[in-house]
Order: sequence, then structure tokens, then C-alpha cells
Amino acid sequence: MSSLKERYIAYTEHERAGRLPALDGARALFVLVVASFHIWQQSWLTPYLTIGSWSQSLDPLLRSGYMWVDAMLLLSGFLLYLPYAEAQENGKPSPAIGKFYLRRVLRIVPSYYLCVLIMLLFVALPKGSYNNPDGTFNAWYMGRDLLAHATFTHTLFPFSYTGSPLNGSLWTLGVEMQFYLIFPFLGRAFRRWPVQTYLALLAVAFGYREWVKTMPDSTLLFNQLPAQLDAYANGLLAAGIYSALKRRMKQDRWTALLFTALWLMACWGIWQLVRGQASSNGYENIRLGQMERRFLMSAFCALFMLGLLFGCRFLRLIFGNRVTAFLSAVSFHFYMYHQVFAVQLKEWKIPASVTENPWMVGEYSWQVTYTALCFGGALAIATLLTYAFERPIARLGNRKSAGKAAKKHN
Repeated sequence: MSSLKERYIAYTEHERAGRLPALDGARALFVLVVASFHIWQQSWLTPYLTIGSWSQSLDPLLRSGYMWVDAMLLLSGFLLYLPYAEAQENGKPSPAIGKFYLRRVLRIVPSYYLCVLIMLLFVALPKGSYNNPDGTFNAWYMGRDLLAHATFTHTLFPFSYTGSPLNGSLWTLGVEMQFYLIFPFLGRAFRRWPVQTYLALLAVAFGYREWVKTMPDSTLLFNQLPAQLDAYANGLLAAGIYSALKRRMKQDRWTALLFTALWLMACWGIWQLVRGQASSNGYENIRLGQMERRFLMSAFCALFMLGLLFGCRFLRLIFGNRVTAFLSAVSFHFYMYHQVFAVQLKEWKIPASVTENPWMVGEYSWQVTYTALCFGGALAIATLLTYAFERPIARLGNRKSAGKAAKKHN
């Protein structure tokens, strides 16, 4: 087994190659908490964190787990803008727009379309989800839902957002693809006018959310792209800060201690927000509470990431290692399939239970087994699809793109 020093040397080599291994762990953590929330909704299993005589219920973390979607969007903004920030630091031009769109399409679209197809063929149609009240099939219901999902506009309509049988977790990909569409221009604006662009994004996000608060029902509105722009803005800002500090700051033991303290402060701030959100009651209050805490949640998560990236060696290795690299690699498919897989297991009555509603009566052995199956099964599906579908398609697309570039060069 390699020593801690050898692992850290490997870690720093990854950093020099342009990867940030600690963010593998951050991505895995963000997705894990969201998945834990969705699985908890089905199992009602609430674990405790116990150290010696001290014990803390994880109920607040699970009950408010949906908040960590904001952290996922923050991380996306960070990673998208980082090449722009590094180009600015090195006096180089911004990344090419065409290559950006190609990489995003190869990364997202094939796997996303496959998920929609699987949900259509094996869930929606067998259950008659597109049938009329009299049981006859309605092609219009299906067609408009598929069209909205195919164009990543499914977040904009009630029938394809809250009313679709094609996997509710896919709403985040709609928001992401909408953001990808404008990002190359936003990235260039942020590079040239960082303060003005940052404040403009915050103004849109805060203004939009204030308007949403005046609506009698925020269900369709509170997670639209304008409501998420401050989370993305904090990601862009954090990437710029990271790139500037990496170039200008001397990284020694004292800075590592300082940023470890920053990471601990961020953890404390996140926990306070989590506890406050978990106390919200009623769907509308929950949505309004999340909107009110979104900026601070993303800001604390940005500090969390900066603390990781510059913190002590041990902290960086906890979040940046082979295990977290694997979990990060499969996190996209894990996120897409964990919730629908958990629901299907419950409908199939797997595992068997003693009581009819084991989650309600607290049948502990069922809760533990069911939770383990949900995580294990979703991880197995994600691993298979990542390495047997997503990666081969990405390699094929990259080869074709490189071949076209070579022809143009010749």
C-alpha cells in the first residue's frame, strides 16, 4: 500500500496535469446527499452519526438534501469557467466556442436520451402514463412530453416538469443545458467585466426570485434557470479566485492551515443553513426557504471547495483519491437513475417485508436492506452505463473531431 507521501505526490501530479482531484470528492459528496434525500423519501431510514458518547441525527441533512442541487450547479459553474480564468492568468485567448458545445453535447446528450428512452419503454408505456382517462393511448400527451425533453425545455411546462413519467431528476439537466447555451458568451463577459457580470447575474437571480414570491404557487418557477444564476455566478467567481490564488499565493503550511480553517467554517455555515431549511414545513414554504438560502448555500459551498483545494494535505487526500475519482466518474449516471431505481424497487416489493408498509412502521431490517439495494443497484447501473456507453461514445466523438481538425489543418 502506498504511503501518504506517495499518494500526495500522485495528487499534485494530477493537479499539474490540470485535474483537481479534491473536487472529485466534492462532486461525489454533493450527488450523494441529493441521492440520500430521494432514497430517504422512500425508506424513511434516518441514521445517526455517533462518535463516542456524542450522537447527531442526520435527519436535517436528509430532509433538506435537495439543497445540494445548488452545490452541483455551483460546481458546474466553477469547472466551466476555470479554463477561462486560467487563460486570463496566462494571457491566452478564451476556449473555442465550437469545441465547448461539442464536448457538452458528447458528455450529456447521448446518455440523457438513453435515459429518456429507457423510461419511456420500460416505465411510462407499460404503466399507461400517456393514456386518456378511459384507458386509450394519447399520442399527443406522449409526443409533447418527448419533444420537451428532447429540446431540454421540459422544465418550462407543467406536463413535462411535474407531470412527466420520464424521471423527475432530469429537470437539472434541462437547467444545465440552458445554461450551457449562454455560457461561452457569459464566460467571455465575466472575463472582461467580472464585477459587472457577477452583479448582473445576482440581480437577475434575486429579482426573479422576488417575483416568484408574489406568485400563489411557485412549483414551476422556483427552479428555473434565472432562479439559479447566483449559484452559477458564485461558481464563476470561485474559479477566478482559485486561479488567481494558485498563481500568486505561496502555498505552505500556514496557508494550508488557513484554508483548512476556511473549510471548517464553510462546513459550519452549510450545517446552519441545512438545519434552518429542514425546519421548513409545507411545500410552498420549503420552496421559498430554498430560494432564500440559495445564495448563501452556494457561497458557503464555494468556500468549501476553495478550502479543499488549498487546505491541508490530509483533507485533500480524503476528497481526492482513486475511490472519489471513480465515484465522480459515474456520478452523472448515478444521479439520473438513483431515484427511479429506488421507486421501482419499492413497486416490485424488493426486498420482501414483514409488514405492508415497512417504511411507515419503521421495519428497520427492511429499511437498511432497501437502502443498501438502492445505493448498490444505482451504482452498478451507473458503472455499466458510464464505461460501456458514455465513455465509448465520448472517445468516438473526440476521434472524429480530431480527424476533422487535422484535415482542416492540412
